[in-house]
Amino acid sequence: MTVQEAINVRKSVRSYTGEPVSEEELKAILMAGQSAPIGMAKYETIHLSVITNKELLAEIDKNAAEFFGNPDLHPLYGAPTLIVVSSSQTDNVGSANVAMLVHGMALTAVELGVGHVDIYGATAALAQNAELVAKLNLPEGFKPLGSLAIGKTEEVYVAKDIPADRMATDYIA
Repeated sequence: MTVQEAINVRKSVRSYTGEPVSEEELKAILMAGQSAPIGMAKYETIHLSVITNKELLAEIDKNAAEFFGNPDLHPLYGAPTLIVVSSSQTDNVGSANVAMLVHGMALTAVELGVGHVDIYGATAALAQNAELVAKLNLPEGFKPLGSLAIGKTEEVYVAKDIPADRMATDYIA
């Protein structure tokens, strides 16, 4: 699969079988994260937390549902793994670093046929819950800024027609 093909078929997967990804798939996804461009090469400003503990995932899910004011909501969609990306930089550079990292892992998930969904709202809810953040054992000064939920799914990635003018574009010469 080419990068353009992965970009084209990428979608948010919101239904999981409950089966985790293989160790090899997880390693490949995490390696994509390790390969992300980080501003000024300050890799020490990023921390990854790979969560497979079902109780902690349920706590994070419930916390997010409460944050959104809907106890019936399941913002982690039953994914068996959540990769939380935290940073000691919480400015636009830190946010951009995390977004690039999450997106690279997402494209690798697509290439592997692994279900994935970017998780930002539930991560914002997590970041506001000091008790849950403490369970991540983050280095001092780090804050969760983004996450990627992954797992096996029955959904498939299908190529789609994307209009070239879907978003307004100005050319300024």
